[in-house]
Amino acid sequence: MKITPLGDRVMVKPLVDLKEVKKGGIIIPDTAKEKPMEGEVIAIGKGRVNETTGERIAPEVKKGDKVLYGKYSGTEITVDHVEYLILREADILAIL
Repeated sequence: MKITPLGDRVMVKPLVDLKEVKKGGIIIPDTAKEKPMEGEVIAIGKGRVNETTGERIAPEVKKGDKVLYGKYSGTEITVDHVEYLILREADILAIL
């Protein structure tokens, strides 16, 4: 299935840290883990529209960029058993 975000929204695939066992052998359950705040841009919208002039402002990120985003930003979706996050470009803090 192909998904294209609208406006200034960006579709990000969170980068999952594979370290599940900490020192001492304690296993942390999924419900207690912190959400990743790093991800790869999978798809982007056409950009937001300037309310004054009506011109479209192109997004600063591009497909394939690794980005840092806010901890509780966006909406989680699952497509073909893969989790993604759709968030506004303003929620992206930096390009790594």
